[in-house]
Amino acid sequence: MNNSENIKVKRNLTALVEFSRIINSSLDIDFILNNVLLTCMGKFLATKGLIALCKDDKLILKSSKGLSEEQKKYFPQLSDKNDFINNHELQKFITDFKFQAVEKISSSDECLGIVCLGEKLNKQPFTEDDTEFLKTILNISASAIQNSLTVNEIKIVNRALDSRVQRLNSLFELSKEFGFFSESSRVVKLLVYSVIGQFLVSKFAVVTFIDGQLRIIESKFSEDQLLNILTSNDLSKLENPLVESDIQNNFSALYELGVELVVPMQLQGQVKGLILLGKRINNQKYSEADIEFIYSIGSLAIISLENRRLFKEALEKQKMEEELEIARGIQKNLLPGKIPEYKNFDIAVFNLTSQQVGGDYYDVIPLNDNSFYIAIGDVSGKGVPAALLMANLQAFLKTICRQEIQIVEATALINDLVTENTSDGRFITFFWALFENESRKIHYVNAGHNPPLLIRNGKIQKLEKGGMIFGVLKTISPYLSEEIILKKNDIIILFTDGVTEAKNVNDDEFGDESLESLAVGIEGLSAQEIVAKIKEEVQKFAQGAMQSDDMTMVVLKVR
Repeated sequence: MNNSENIKVKRNLTALVEFSRIINSSLDIDFILNNVLLTCMGKFLATKGLIALCKDDKLILKSSKGLSEEQKKYFPQLSDKNDFINNHELQKFITDFKFQAVEKISSSDECLGIVCLGEKLNKQPFTEDDTEFLKTILNISASAIQNSLTVNEIKIVNRALDSRVQRLNSLFELSKEFGFFSESSRVVKLLVYSVIGQFLVSKFAVVTFIDGQLRIIESKFSEDQLLNILTSNDLSKLENPLVESDIQNNFSALYELGVELVVPMQLQGQVKGLILLGKRINNQKYSEADIEFIYSIGSLAIISLENRRLFKEALEKQKMEEELEIARGIQKNLLPGKIPEYKNFDIAVFNLTSQQVGGDYYDVIPLNDNSFYIAIGDVSGKGVPAALLMANLQAFLKTICRQEIQIVEATALINDLVTENTSDGRFITFFWALFENESRKIHYVNAGHNPPLLIRNGKIQKLEKGGMIFGVLKTISPYLSEEIILKKNDIIILFTDGVTEAKNVNDDEFGDESLESLAVGIEGLSAQEIVAKIKEEVQKFAQGAMQSDDMTMVVLKVR
């Protein structure tokens, strides 16, 4: 490289450094684009030039030199920013106006825009060195342009946020003010003053629908005309605001009256009133944010009129929730906190209530070191009444278990006690069995409950022997019982109908067949794993659907 070339390179580098310093000294997009264009034109002695930037996937002319206002109008409005340069309309514009050099302005593989330069004063074509130098200038410019655009976007967002914060503060203050009033006239006055002050509205009206009767509370429109229009056009079921175009097209009489916006005031899904607004003094249109704010003010106004009633209901609901939570704790304590461990039996349980308190019951009741009862029951109905009857059953069972009464006689006694303490047609399905640890023998009675499944060598035996459900009639015929000697790896699954009657989103039930099919394939699992497997399958079937019944399982596996 000779000395003159060295000097040229140094000058170019110095110019680039100075150029970078200048365009990065400001975040004003017009300043940056003006300097970029002047630098490019000055460097190459171009007779004209322009810069167009991408905005919302469109190419928009932002700065130009050497083009008349009439010529600027011919710049095409393009989309698809990934292929602007090859666009037919742009190519025609470049050809028609004799632009000699066209380059993209890119940042991080994103097209920010293009630069077009006209022919040189000396009529010489753009060389490869010229093109490379132009690309270098544009690469330096890209970060400054990107930063400016980003800052401008942030400023716009901040202005919107400031407006939102201001309106949120206004709503917060208004909510406190509305809370002081219970008279409709004072609430409406505050509503009107808030809207007028915020939006500079000269004409307005507030209409309420009380017991189906339309009433104009406040109006700066002609009340007679407004009443006639609203009477002939039922807006009491209006769900969404009506903007100017809607009113003009569908409610021409309202539009001719000067109404440009109608906002419903809703409470619990019902329209309790309307806010009708005319043209703003500054002639600005109502934006979505404006409508949202007006809707919020209207909602506050309507809510304030029923504040006392809502507050009283909230207190009563809170009291009920607290009482139910106490009842839930009491009921939880009625169920076994810890399952006893036995040498020959592995036991696991699962219980899920559909409400805060439920009617499912299970228990493992030790009698001595060798014997224990397992019981499961399902009280008809749900909620507090079912939970109270379940508590009665638990008390009867705990007492009778310790009386050393034979299981058949004990079952009859429990039925008689439950029958004396039930009303309104309530009943209990119940199953229990006496287990002997050493001999692995069980003695069971089923009082109308879902038959537990005894799985042995891949086959199912249903434990059905017993009699009628509890709570319908006092015992007339004795209950039947069955005695079974269990073998190693035998599994007994006790469950309430909330398991088999679990429903999916299509209202299909899980069903007894699904449970039985699942049961014969889980002999190699522990009791806890069996519970987890059945629970997983039921939940997978339900697909997140809300369940209307409690679910309870007790699984016992012989070791």
